[in-house]
Amino acid sequence: MQKDLSNYRKTYEKSALTEDTISDNPIQLFQKWFYEVEASDGVDEPNAMTLSTIGIDNFPKSRVVLLKKYTYEGFIFYTNYTSEKGMAIDQNPNVCISFFWPNMERQVIVKGKAEKIPENLSDGYFESRPEGSKLGAIVSNQSAVITSREVLEEKLKALEKAYENKEIERPDFWGGYIVKPISIEFWQGRPNRLHDRIRYSLQSDMDWKIERLAP
Repeated sequence: MQKDLSNYRKTYEKSALTEDTISDNPIQLFQKWFYEVEASDGVDEPNAMTLSTIGIDNFPKSRVVLLKKYTYEGFIFYTNYTSEKGMAIDQNPNVCISFFWPNMERQVIVKGKAEKIPENLSDGYFESRPEGSKLGAIVSNQSAVITSREVLEEKLKALEKAYENKEIERPDFWGGYIVKPISIEFWQGRPNRLHDRIRYSLQSDMDWKIERLAP
């Protein structure tokens, strides 16, 4: 089976990214772009991002996770620390996260180091989750092989009974990571494949070096 996709064509003409319209700090530009994507109402989950890690098998792996907070320090997401991604980060904290907002013809690519956030911050976010999501985090031995979906559903039913009228506390194996960026690239689609690419690179004095890259 094969399918030729060479005739897929799209022209990018919605916006431009120029040095005279950007800020000195990439997080400020990220915030501007994120607000514009939210306001456009053209993306179901603008906080969806692709997280790429190097696994314990030395192969890269990418998967979509949800950004839950961003600050000048970095980008925060939550997961099971014993999952495949968690073990990969433990072995090699160098990761890449990327956002693709097709309705705005934009990408953001972040390279950085992932580290666990303080436990009290993970506690606070876990407390804000719906009860079903809390129990789901406890039930799932994320990335482990299971025999059937029924196994999960039966475990969930048992936990629902066990925690009836009880507070559901965050398990030690679940919490947040912050990706502290060392470089952030902003990509804006342009006509004739001459896309705008602006890269911010963190310097030793904690200032950001700004460079334009060839498309």
